[in-house]
Amino acid sequence: MHPVKLTLASIAFAYSSISLAADITVAAHVANVPFEFEDQTGKAVGYEVDIINAVAKNMNKTVEYTSMPFHMLFPAVQSGRADIAIGTVTVTPKRLESVSFGQPWFDSEQCLTVATRSGINDLEGLNGKVLAVQTGTVGEIWGTSNQAHYNYKDIRRYDANVDALLDVASNRVSGLVHDCPMDAYYIKDKPQYKIAARIPTNEQLAPMFKKDNPMLAEFDAQVTKLKESGELAQIYIKWFGEPADADSSVVKQRPIPTLAASAQ
Repeated sequence: MHPVKLTLASIAFAYSSISLAADITVAAHVANVPFEFEDQTGKAVGYEVDIINAVAKNMNKTVEYTSMPFHMLFPAVQSGRADIAIGTVTVTPKRLESVSFGQPWFDSEQCLTVATRSGINDLEGLNGKVLAVQTGTVGEIWGTSNQAHYNYKDIRRYDANVDALLDVASNRVSGLVHDCPMDAYYIKDKPQYKIAARIPTNEQLAPMFKKDNPMLAEFDAQVTKLKESGELAQIYIKWFGEPADADSSVVKQRPIPTLAASAQ
């Protein structure tokens, strides 16, 4: 084995590379307007991004975002390649078996979005049709478990809701079941779409961590401070144009989700 020769330049390069590493690494599903997406410069922006940035600022930490499909967020935090994952991730008992969550910061439900000209006005209108879902989401779980009930003939899975909605508009699929807030935001200036049905799944969205990540407690304490100061409510107004409900997870402190609590 030949000895490795270290020059001053190589030592300096190695040191600078280490010093530039971010304190907090975030895996983000950035095709997810208005929660996380890239602006014209390629910078990550959005509701959940603003919360992460505000927390990091208060912790005096730097942040780095890495874009990936929704279903890749889970192995990213489980393997430790990312400290946190965001992408409107719903807290579920099944997920709590393998990952941890911070306190919820958004409440949600599922919606069926269809083409305005489709003639579909409710979930029963999916009979004999093709349903779109996003891989790994609560929408996919709902779609799979309700296929026999609503008798749609097939389920088509997508990595991003925008791709699915484009196929809804072109009649490649009949409708998309997905989180209401982002789909409602996406279609608000697109009259070719409408929301045909709301599905009361009573979801809570939260940041995801590796199981028992020691960063979680400090991070969560800062989220509580953002709620108490009203800063998180202002972030909500910035992205959704109206105040959050006073009893919502945007405003109210919530406990860190646990399997014991979810089983009650």
